[in-house]
Amino acid sequence: MSEPVLEIFRSCTPIFQALGDAARQDIILLLAKHDTLTVNQIAEQSHLSRPAISHHLKVLRDNQLVAIEQKGTQRYYSLSLDQSVDLLKQLISKIEEECDL
Repeated sequence: MSEPVLEIFRSCTPIFQALGDAARQDIILLLAKHDTLTVNQIAEQSHLSRPAISHHLKVLRDNQLVAIEQKGTQRYYSLSLDQSVDLLKQLISKIEEECDL
């Protein structure tokens, strides 16, 4: 595989790691259904504790998979997948080019 493909692949690794956890997948699916939710609202629909939800949201936020909007004392989380999806599309495109798919 060429160096550009490996570079893109490696830049996707944090996204794969963030998406590889079932709890984070559940949070993403919840946000996809509800547009925005607070930590408490997510915790109400999960078997995880509020601190565990906060941890997973931090991982998702650090990997630019969710965004936060502060409204008063509440933080509302929403999906922010554009940048990650674009990077994954680049990876797929480069792999298809290299493998003649």
